[in-house]
Amino acid sequence: MASRTVVVLSIRAPHAVPAAALPALRDAALVVADRTVPDEVVAAAGASRGEDVPDGGVLLTTDQEHPTIPSADTVVRAPEPPGAALLDAVAVMDRLRSPGGCPWDAEQTHASLLQYLVEECYELYEAIEDHDRDAMREELGDVLLQVLFHARIAAESDPTEVGAPFDIDDVATDLVAKLVGRHPHVFAGTEQIDSAQRQEHRWEELKRAEKQRESSVDGVPLGQPAAALAAKLTSRTARAGLPPELLPAGRGVGEQLFAAAASAKLAGIDPEAELRAAARRFVDHVRTAERNAAADGEDPHALDAAAWRRHWPRQGS
Repeated sequence: MASRTVVVLSIRAPHAVPAAALPALRDAALVVADRTVPDEVVAAAGASRGEDVPDGGVLLTTDQEHPTIPSADTVVRAPEPPGAALLDAVAVMDRLRSPGGCPWDAEQTHASLLQYLVEECYELYEAIEDHDRDAMREELGDVLLQVLFHARIAAESDPTEVGAPFDIDDVATDLVAKLVGRHPHVFAGTEQIDSAQRQEHRWEELKRAEKQRESSVDGVPLGQPAAALAAKLTSRTARAGLPPELLPAGRGVGEQLFAAAASAKLAGIDPEAELRAAARRFVDHVRTAERNAAADGEDPHALDAAAWRRHWPRQGS
């Protein structure tokens, strides 16, 4: 009895026929394709339209659960490349933003989404601090949504925006070019990088040349949190050879905070992370004291200084 083969194409990329299916297609007595297969693939495969695979034939489909599959002698599935699900995310974003989609999504602008961009990044930051993989997975999705959202908005012509429209493919293309260009030791084999520190230094050299920066502090985002900003400015100017005594110093609160952040950065410590960790420990202590007060029958919202001291967790507890 002649064998029957089902070739399951990718629903995301139905025009790509897997190489493993080529021998079966070449030797098939008849190739049929169901209604889910694009006309161009039907024509290229010399197939006819149909739903069942005949003896000695091949069925092409994108239906992952096609009813013919259980009775087929051979099933060849097109592999989904890593990142294939991103195509689904782009399609969903496009549907939400298009006519007939979501009114709220359709009204958003780059400016209106800024608050969510910052919020989602901090929620991801917190999930990473907590070593919570489930939360990280969710928050990474929320950050990805912001990228998709802004790219979809940018694809639309807007006379109030500077520059030409672009889409998510332009964003990805630019990113690929940047990563390849800044890793010549990986993609071109023209250099040898033997340490992460050397790579970081080379990255900055390539960025400076690429962006034609006039100053060692060009490109530092001034809108980032102050401790992180001070640390970044310190590291940038240190690489440029600025002597430490020229860093901000003085009796003012700002100068003292900058000096503390700079001192930590020069010692290889991230002041932003350290400050956040201290703040989170403080939050834990406040909550513990309030719980202790409630356990003793006191109102945690009406504690005086003595009560706070009495219920404050002991060091090391």
